[in-house]
Amino acid sequence: MPPTRHRRGSRDGNRRPGGPRHTGRPQDLVRRTAFDVIRAVATRDAYANLLLPARLRDRGLTGRDAALATELTYGTLRGRGTYDAVLALCSDRELRRVDAPLLDVLRLGAHQILATRIPPHAAVGTAVELARTVSGPGQAKFANAVLRKVAGRDLDAWLAIIAPPDADPTTRLSIAHSHPKWIVSALRDALGPDRDEIDALLAADNARPRVTLVARPGRATVDELYEAGAEPSPYSPYAALLPEGDPAGIAAIREGRAAVQDEASQLVALALAETPLDGPDARWADLCAGPGGKAGLLSALATGRGARLLAADVQPHRAGLVARAVDDRAGVVVADGTAPAWRPGAFDRVMVDAPCTGLGALRRRPEARWRRGPEAVAELGPLQRGLLAAALDSVRPGGVVAYVTCSPHLAETRVVVDDVLRARQDVESLDSPAVLTSAVPGLTGLGDGPHAQFWPHRHGTDAMFLALLRRKD
Repeated sequence: MPPTRHRRGSRDGNRRPGGPRHTGRPQDLVRRTAFDVIRAVATRDAYANLLLPARLRDRGLTGRDAALATELTYGTLRGRGTYDAVLALCSDRELRRVDAPLLDVLRLGAHQILATRIPPHAAVGTAVELARTVSGPGQAKFANAVLRKVAGRDLDAWLAIIAPPDADPTTRLSIAHSHPKWIVSALRDALGPDRDEIDALLAADNARPRVTLVARPGRATVDELYEAGAEPSPYSPYAALLPEGDPAGIAAIREGRAAVQDEASQLVALALAETPLDGPDARWADLCAGPGGKAGLLSALATGRGARLLAADVQPHRAGLVARAVDDRAGVVVADGTAPAWRPGAFDRVMVDAPCTGLGALRRRPEARWRRGPEAVAELGPLQRGLLAAALDSVRPGGVVAYVTCSPHLAETRVVVDDVLRARQDVESLDSPAVLTSAVPGLTGLGDGPHAQFWPHRHGTDAMFLALLRRKD
């Protein structure tokens, strides 16, 4: 299903009779903010999770207004596939012939009508006013006609029409859960023998993600986060859940001693740190460290053991973000992880958080599902293989490498690992689920091994993949 229904009430945002198009009242500004972010995502490849908080601060939106702007932005981006199918039936124009800004207004209006508790008349009225501002009076009349038709049925009634039970399964899932067909197929393949969980997985992709915090050990504690209003998280010993509010309001977050980080991201870093190792354990590396989430936790764990992390990223601005996340003992360099400047076998533990399609983080970056096509998987393959091969060269015999992607796509996970291992006789796969469950008792549902896969619908985390590999003596 499209995004979870917004449970907070809303005031009618219609402008005053005879007043200007923009009254400046919060509800007008809320919808304009959501629209502006959606347009920036479409025209400038902006990331909603980065742009929206800045827009909220700039426009002074807080509390319920900020919550509504967030719901409208993310809900519209998530539900685009479903809403387009409904709009196509309600419009006398093909959607491809509708001006792009006006189409985004219609999508925003459809989300308000079908997936929030905003009264339909208010949802239609505010969307029409936005259309008038964006596209002029004539297009506002068109928007009014279309959205009134949308409001004629609720979401379940529309789904019975646009995604009937007897439709092709991939098409039905694609429309009902607002995922492109190629992603539906890829996720179903990644589930393997559990492919009957595909409905639950797609629905979890459209659920509002929890805000998960990490207390970097030696610099902050989870108790400090609890005192600031966070709650216990189920798996990571360093995680806490923030039920509401701005993370920046917590002192440990502002000071860089804690951060926002998905729990699966924490756990794959913990798995690398907890893998048994013979011999020295003083030199760790993160070859794709930007923007610094895993590097921040790894550096804290390394420092606690008297080890030192070297964090590398090929992009200077990302390396700068890493430098703010790691502790003083860590080193940060601008370097290409596929052609490392250090000597072979220089490290005892190496993390490769490889660039990927990001299909595992669609809850947090809903626009990613529309931004990339299946060709992106093939384009990223050589880079992923090159990084993993370089990591295996960078670790000493007996050392361990963690290959991680925030994507469950088989071509970015198991296929990459298998291809690299076939070319080398000096590497063995370790039992990643066993390492994780040893470090975190009670953690289940990671797969049969040797690699581990987290899932939103099972663990409430991003769909993070982990392969632990040891360089043989």
